[in-house]
Amino acid sequence: MNTTLKNKYDSIIFDLDGTLWDSSANVVLAWQAAKEQVDYIKEDFTQPMIHSITGMTYKAIFETLLPYLNEEQREEFKTIAGKNELEILYEKGGELYIGLEDALKYLSTKYKLFIVSNCQSGYIEVFFKISGLEHYFLGHQCYGTKSLPKADNIKDIVNDHNLKTPIYVGDTMGDYNAATKAGVPFIFADYGFGVVEEDQVATIGGLGELVDIL
Repeated sequence: MNTTLKNKYDSIIFDLDGTLWDSSANVVLAWQAAKEQVDYIKEDFTQPMIHSITGMTYKAIFETLLPYLNEEQREEFKTIAGKNELEILYEKGGELYIGLEDALKYLSTKYKLFIVSNCQSGYIEVFFKISGLEHYFLGHQCYGTKSLPKADNIKDIVNDHNLKTPIYVGDTMGDYNAATKAGVPFIFADYGFGVVEEDQVATIGGLGELVDIL
C-alpha cells in the first residue's frame, strides 16, 4: 500500500459528478423532458453524452452540446433543463459510489472536507438532501454561485477556510487543470467519466482506495 500521502494534507476538496455520485441517468430524464417543452432541439440526450460534458460549466455544456442554437434559445433551454434537473434529482437522486459514506466518515476524522463543482446553484444541496451526507463537509462552492471557473472556486474554498495543504479529488482533465491552476495537487478518480494520464499525485479505482492512501 502506498503510504507516501498519509499526513501530508490538511483537507480534501472533492468534485461531485463522477467522483462522489453518478446522476447522469436522471439528468437524461430531465433534459429529455426539457426537450419536449421546446421545438428546436434536434437530438435525444443519452448517458454517454452527459458523461462527455461532465466537469464543464453549465454554460459551456449547452454551448458544446447544442452549438446550432442561438443565444436566446440556448439560455431558454438551459433554464428549463436546469429547473427540470433539480426537480427530478430531488425526487429520484443519483447513484452514490460504493463505499462513499464509509470513506467520508473516516476521512472527516483526519481532514477538512469540501466540494467544488461546476454545477448550477442548488445541485450540491440536492446531493446533500438525497445522500444525507452534508454533515461530513465544512463547505462547498459551485459555478452557479458566482459564474466563476472551477479554479477560482477552489481558491475561494482554500482562502475562505484558511487551508494550508489541500488536495483535490476529481475525475476529468478539467478537474486536473482547475486544481493545477489553483495550485492544489490532484488525485484522479479513474472510476468516473474522464481520463487523466500524467502528473496526478495518485490514481484511485474507488473510494476505498482513497481511504487506503490517505
